[in-house]
Amino acid sequence: MRILGIDYGDARVGVAVSDPLGITAQGVRTIKNKSRKALLSELDGVIKEYAAEKIVIGLPKNMDGSEGFRTDETYKFADALKKIYGGEIVFYDERLSSVGAKRYLNETSTFGKKRKDVLDTVAACIILEGYLASHNNF
Repeated sequence: MRILGIDYGDARVGVAVSDPLGITAQGVRTIKNKSRKALLSELDGVIKEYAAEKIVIGLPKNMDGSEGFRTDETYKFADALKKIYGGEIVFYDERLSSVGAKRYLNETSTFGKKRKDVLDTVAACIILEGYLASHNNF
């Protein structure tokens, strides 16, 4: 079963996918969020390419656990995604995923344009890895 992980943002959307056993996450790509229609079209291709059986979307909660403006936008995105995807969509608390992605990129000395291009993909991997770890009994 392949699971897609998504780090949704106004400007860019990071996408990751699990291995077939649902143990590890690998980055797929970062999609520029130019319009909802274009974004959904590109995501439709990714969903079909990997035959995703579930999608995990990072839910950007505040540090105190409350939900704010970004959370509302993420729910709206998920509702739009349901129009092209009939499988299960779940949310995973993504607090600190961007911080973790930045730390990882610092450790790998990834800077400049390359960093901007992969930051959201790395964040999607962190979100998906967290979800997989919380649902596997390995």
